[in-house]
Amino acid sequence: MQRVPKAALLGAGALAIVLVVVVVLLVAGGGSDNDNKNAAAPRGGATQKQGNGDQGDAKPDASAKPSLTGSALPNGDLSNTRDMKGPITSGNVKDLQAGWSLALGQESQSQYGSYAASPVVVKGVIYSQDLASNVSAIDLKTGEVLWSQQYASPDQGPNGVNVGGGRVYGATADSAFALDQKTGKEIWSRKLIRNAGEGIDMAPGYHGGLVYVSTVPGNNGKFYGGGTKGILWALDAKSGKKVWSFDTAPTEKWSKKNEDINLGGGLWHTPAFDGSGGMYFGVGNPGPFPGTDDHPWGSSRPGKNLYTNSLVKLDAKTGKLKWYYQVIPHDIYDWDFQNPPILTKVKGRPAVVESGKVGYVVAVDRATGKLLWKRAVGKHNGHDKDPFYASKGQYSKLRLNEEIYPGRLGGVIAPMSTDGKYVFAPVVNNSVTFTGQDKDQATDGQTSTGELVAVDLDTGKIKWKVEFPTPAFGATTVTNDVVFATTFDGVLHAVSAKTGKTLWEQQLPASTNTGVTVHDNTVIAPAGLAAGQGQTPAIVTYTLNGK
Repeated sequence: MQRVPKAALLGAGALAIVLVVVVVLLVAGGGSDNDNKNAAAPRGGATQKQGNGDQGDAKPDASAKPSLTGSALPNGDLSNTRDMKGPITSGNVKDLQAGWSLALGQESQSQYGSYAASPVVVKGVIYSQDLASNVSAIDLKTGEVLWSQQYASPDQGPNGVNVGGGRVYGATADSAFALDQKTGKEIWSRKLIRNAGEGIDMAPGYHGGLVYVSTVPGNNGKFYGGGTKGILWALDAKSGKKVWSFDTAPTEKWSKKNEDINLGGGLWHTPAFDGSGGMYFGVGNPGPFPGTDDHPWGSSRPGKNLYTNSLVKLDAKTGKLKWYYQVIPHDIYDWDFQNPPILTKVKGRPAVVESGKVGYVVAVDRATGKLLWKRAVGKHNGHDKDPFYASKGQYSKLRLNEEIYPGRLGGVIAPMSTDGKYVFAPVVNNSVTFTGQDKDQATDGQTSTGELVAVDLDTGKIKWKVEFPTPAFGATTVTNDVVFATTFDGVLHAVSAKTGKTLWEQQLPASTNTGVTVHDNTVIAPAGLAAGQGQTPAIVTYTLNGK
């Protein structure tokens, strides 16, 4: 899972190249007309203006069209639809006007920028986490910081918080935590990593009195070292006590003698929850990749390498496996299947839609995990079957020094959204050329473009596509008939959900790898990457008619 400026970021893998590649790929964004009216978040607890409202149990189906105003969930609802209701439509989106701007200072930064989360809003208060794991409560109307809990624990992202039961749930680079929603005071903290090579970078799930947080096989110091893996933990929401765990990469089943070499799995994003006790999540890739000199093409880890590159359904209360769908076995190219699954319907049938860096969007039956349709998006150039060849030992069909699409920074890196008719996927077209078996013996393409693709939920066919000059590293968000997307050059795009026609664009104060949150008449747009001269990372807002 290679990371780049995130929020969408990449998966787990070679990390070192990130900002270097980013600067090369950047089409420098311009400045902002917004004044930075508020300084960076103050330290320590502060006053509060919000109530306790636990609105974490939103209705699960996109087809039910629940009102998400006040939703406390990172992806809008328990179904991860990112379909957020409010007055913004294709007819008035052009009337959005700049509101307040909150600077993201040095204390917000990791080596991957300042921000990679989807802020959540409850009763007029934004709950926000930066890439140093610091959490703030911010007044939606004014941008005033109400309280801040400082952790100074940089991670790679994507991260973020979840709110429910009067608590704010999040994670640092090594521990899950709960804060008092009114004051920001820490209630509990639970260390989850097993060794110094593991980390955490996701917004927790919260449902039914449990908090769900996964480790990943890497952190800011090292990524994808042997003997690391992603383990999903269910924690008691009130105490942080460990209730159950699920090993997303049981490496002892791949090869007991190579457990110290093999690694993988983990979650990047919040699981989805249905109304029948089921939870769904996507899993990152295995490693080492492509392999090692002694074990080329992943031969240290023979077989499918479950449950990597898979969509998994568990019983949310017990952690018992219900089913899995593996999009590609024995991955050798860092093709995570990592995005938050979307619960929706396909031809009236309850379904789950998932995507990832592998460059596919798939729909499966929610009850059985049976594939309903599978659609390639973005650029592919004939290497999709390479992992299958590797799993069968057909190494003569595999070659180093070949350009591969999608690359480590390509595919569908960020969360999708749906309006119940189409699913809107942000795509990155970037290649990689492996010159050796080590993940760091690779050259990423020096050009990178983006796409926004609308896929018909019933058929899996592409309805329309918008092409961008820079990568679409940020999640999409839909409200009524408007789809919001961001590109790495710091441009916020609003397009028609029906046609893909551009309705409105805005230059953010810095580059971004983060999508936006829509709450009522307000668009909250983090821009967390100072990748060009004069750029100032900040969270900015836009409101209808400036009100």
